[in-house]
Amino acid sequence: MTRVAVVDIGTNSTRLLVADVSPSGAVSTLVRRSTVTRLGAGVDASGSLSPEAIDRVFRTLEAYSEEIDSHDCIANLAVLTSAVRDAANGPEFAERIRRDFSLDARVLAGEEEAQLTFLGAMHDRASSEEPTVVIDIGGGSTEFIVGHDSIAGFHISLPAGVVRMSERHISSDPPSPSELQNLARDVRTVFLAGLPPAQRAPVVRGIGVAGTATSAASIAQELDPYDPARVQGYPLELATVELLLARLADMDEAQRRSVVGLHPDRAPTIVAGMILLSEALRAFELDCIEVSEHDILFGGALHLAGAG
Repeated sequence: MTRVAVVDIGTNSTRLLVADVSPSGAVSTLVRRSTVTRLGAGVDASGSLSPEAIDRVFRTLEAYSEEIDSHDCIANLAVLTSAVRDAANGPEFAERIRRDFSLDARVLAGEEEAQLTFLGAMHDRASSEEPTVVIDIGGGSTEFIVGHDSIAGFHISLPAGVVRMSERHISSDPPSPSELQNLARDVRTVFLAGLPPAQRAPVVRGIGVAGTATSAASIAQELDPYDPARVQGYPLELATVELLLARLADMDEAQRRSVVGLHPDRAPTIVAGMILLSEALRAFELDCIEVSEHDILFGGALHLAGAG
């Protein structure tokens, strides 16, 4: 067994996985944490990570570092994605993580992010030649990776995420119909411009990873507390996403914070997330996707252990 730690420092949340990985690639989770840190807040407008957002991430990393140290991990990896790639002060931020927290912080290129995400999502699945799209909705961007088995073929990172789209389009609480329509139109334009028809047409199944998809599965099942075992593999239908969107968009933020199955810190961005998810399914003409708890954290763990 190889014990590893992976930290995913994303635009909306900072997450931790501590796991034992066997030589055959079996991943046994010891610790999994997720904290909404909103690192990407304001990046779309300012081009830089704000001091307040950086402080939120560093406070979270202090707690995560204690977890990593207490589990005697032999290797670690901190993956930094959309917000850090886009920010003028991203390289300085990554260097501080290396220096202050002894984490192997890497600003991933789009191809690296896609490969690790696809590796994690396809982990432990039966071999299949069916073209599959993995949909990873983040805070600043949405990644689409098309492939089969554990081999990622086409991939693209498109500049439409829950934080970016919320900041760009939603100023009312609850959001107005025109704000929702403009947000959906913007997302649809970005997706269809970036996803070639030749890549979309062969896809027959989809897997949704990360906070929007897992939140949708949790709300649909009214999970309290959140139960990863019931989220993993949950079949999420487009019709369900549309019903959740209508329900959540009719609430103000305070009401959304009380929704069973939704982490309160995701209340500000979940409406944009449901629009992004529904437009992603429509782009690939999918009526249903499978939700997966296995994402870039699992891919990073497999990579660190030399099992992927």
